[in-house]
Amino acid sequence: MKNKKMMFSTLWVFVTFNYLYCDLIGLMDASLLKQYLTGHVEGMTINEPFLLLAGILMEIPISMIVLSQLLPARFNAIANATAGFIKTIVMIATLFAGHVSSYYLFFAIIEIGTTLFISIKAIQWLKSIKTYVLTYQA
Repeated sequence: MKNKKMMFSTLWVFVTFNYLYCDLIGLMDASLLKQYLTGHVEGMTINEPFLLLAGILMEIPISMIVLSQLLPARFNAIANATAGFIKTIVMIATLFAGHVSSYYLFFAIIEIGTTLFISIKAIQWLKSIKTYVLTYQA
């Protein structure tokens, strides 16, 4: 179980760095930077509620780095599956919001692949936990 916890934690570190580096590169994109300075990016208004929601969405993978190490197996698997699913859906949705640059698409494919992998592996882990419990209760 310790290896699973380390694997999930490491995957969340990996995907978090990808989220952050993609955002950093976005700030180097002159056309996007100009939009950020006006508070309107690709038709979206960048205001306090938007930034709060963005912060909450980024706290999911950040907190999963620690929670993957601390939660007991069953809750760990559920949390990883849920967080991975949420982040996968959010990233897919961003592909339909405004212009998608080549660098954004590159990172999005890596991020979606990673969070989808996390969800699948967490569901498999949860199933194996349930099978183990059912086998040893009898």
